[in-house]
Amino acid sequence: MTSFADHFSGRARDYARYRPDYPEALFEFLAELAPDRTVAWDCATGSGQAALGLAGRFDAVVATDASMGQIASAVRHPRIRYAVAAAEAAPLAGGSVAVVASAQALHWFDRARFWEEARRVLVPGGVIAVWSYHGFHIDSEVEAVVHRFYRDIVGPYWPPERALVERGYAALEFPFAPVEPPAFPLEKLWDLPAVIGYLRTWSATQRYEAARGNDPLDLVREELSAAWGHPERVRKFGWDLDLRIGRK
Repeated sequence: MTSFADHFSGRARDYARYRPDYPEALFEFLAELAPDRTVAWDCATGSGQAALGLAGRFDAVVATDASMGQIASAVRHPRIRYAVAAAEAAPLAGGSVAVVASAQALHWFDRARFWEEARRVLVPGGVIAVWSYHGFHIDSEVEAVVHRFYRDIVGPYWPPERALVERGYAALEFPFAPVEPPAFPLEKLWDLPAVIGYLRTWSATQRYEAARGNDPLDLVREELSAAWGHPERVRKFGWDLDLRIGRK
């Protein structure tokens, strides 16, 4: 299997608990585009958020990830078969899947090889969808703290691949016949402990801890608590969702 930089296994359980799931309307859109609803491949599934959405619309989902820790912590479902595999080497026969999906992961891949692999496993007319999210929209006070944490505290520890997420996917090379999707809002209802749990899953947070031996959230915890209010108060917030969809 292709070697990879594993930024997530150390917090796989937190990743499963605190990363956002994706809009049901997105998976319904993909299912309607697909030439059939037999098999979908969720590449770099992480803790299985996208796999679970696909499982509600397809007979079978093959969900792969290069991280054994992520696979071990992924949500189980009778229609999902998990496997440890690199994005560029799927355990799938050629022309065997109707949809290839990859959520918040493309920036870690050898994209040229992944595009080839996606084309190999897709049936004629099959659909590929890749997406990522960034930003953090709630209110100005909370956003200011989170953005300072992102930029000034853990900013130097973001892996260079993160730049693709920052730039968005609009200018990304995409060797498939494009399909223009509608807008899909990505939102979550969380209290303060859940938000802190989410910030702990960031690869930059984990790299800061490994390099410096202390928790970077300690540097913003008091300020974030003051901006949030009662920690059990539930707020709605969202991210910017960048989505590319195409056909083989």
